[in-house]
Amino acid sequence: MERRPPDYHLEVCADRTSIRDVVKGILHTIFFHRYFTPLIPSTHEILDTTLPYISEDDIDTLIETRTTQLLRALDAAPSTRTPSLLQINFLERKRRKSGWFVTKADEETVWETWFISVELMTARSEPEAQRNRRLMERQLQKAAMKVIGIVNRERAHIPPITTNESNPFPYQIVVNPSGKEGTVAGISGKMGIF
Repeated sequence: MERRPPDYHLEVCADRTSIRDVVKGILHTIFFHRYFTPLIPSTHEILDTTLPYISEDDIDTLIETRTTQLLRALDAAPSTRTPSLLQINFLERKRRKSGWFVTKADEETVWETWFISVELMTARSEPEAQRNRRLMERQLQKAAMKVIGIVNRERAHIPPITTNESNPFPYQIVVNPSGKEGTVAGISGKMGIF
């Protein structure tokens, strides 16, 4: 019996002025810990919280594209209290055995999935806006600490690196996945190229 890959769940909320930064900050935090390529460390300040940042153009472009798509989905939601979902899949490329004259394509299987529930907040007064700011800060810090705790604790499921390519594991970010596989509207990053 094949083991199901682990999945991890995070929740964040933010107002319209902070949502882009909060979502990008959490995505960069996850990729910082699961992108197995030498990186030049850098950070960003988001809501008085210092988060890691990956200064790789392909990752940054993918995160920016998916964040924009998520914001459009939040804008189209029937209620501002309707959360949207981001799904990040980290994949392992497995070589398929081939016969004498038949070559089979590589198979990609998910080894880890992250689900990020994102809720857009609104405020009707200044005290409510201040309360929302404190809540956003707490949720962002809690989500970042949860990522750090998970990546430090959960390592046994990470597949062995069997390639010399710069990034051994392809990845996907999917906005509001509709099916079980979550491939609708996903862009894959394959060895740093998407």
